[in-house]
Amino acid sequence: MTLVAPGVTRLQRAGVNCYLIQADDGLTLVDGGLPDMWRLLACALRSLDAEPEDIRAVLLTHGHFDHVGMCERLLRDYHRRSHVHEADRELAQHPYRYRRQRSPLGYPLRYPKALMTLGAMAAAGALWVEGVKAKPDVRPGEPMEVPGSPVPIWTPGHTDGHCAFHLPERGVLFTGDALVTLDPYTGLTDPRLVARAATRDVEANIVSLRKLAATNAGIVLPGHGLPFKEGVRAAVQAALRAGAR
Repeated sequence: MTLVAPGVTRLQRAGVNCYLIQADDGLTLVDGGLPDMWRLLACALRSLDAEPEDIRAVLLTHGHFDHVGMCERLLRDYHRRSHVHEADRELAQHPYRYRRQRSPLGYPLRYPKALMTLGAMAAAGALWVEGVKAKPDVRPGEPMEVPGSPVPIWTPGHTDGHCAFHLPERGVLFTGDALVTLDPYTGLTDPRLVARAATRDVEANIVSLRKLAATNAGIVLPGHGLPFKEGVRAAVQAALRAGAR
């Protein structure tokens, strides 16, 4: 766990990120990671002198399995709700049922470096994630009534209901998988799109990059890979140059 921006802690396991936002009225968790990240979450909470009950909400950038791994436990044991865009409500409940532009089967042969990341994800529980019944109340442009008041930005492409979350006062943008600095399916780093093996519509994802750039955020916190602190405009330009695999 690492402090990556004012009042924002990053949890990372197997190339998967989730983030705790600190505010006067409690904590918000951005994305639910993988099941085995629970120990990291517990450790992070202890370092903040907090408990799971202090998490007021979980905001999902989207409903894929590697973003909802701790959500059902938080709901079942601590009554902490997850929130998602309406278009990803079903995906959050069934996080393995998603459409993609290309089969993932050939990727390990083309990108053997990715095997380490994908293997680590499996070891962290990626193969047995429970879906979650998330509240479909993430509405673009309307600040969420949760600690930190993140502003959702609808960025479809990776999934139909994908949303980034912006903290304007802190200059922070959580990009989810609309823009990453590690693609789990290729092992490639630096700002880029996730491979077609896990993306619903790459062309729509490219259009959504303009919305990310428009925030002019200084710190980019992706769903996979290291934080990018050279500004979202530079990240978007790099992602456009990298293209989609």
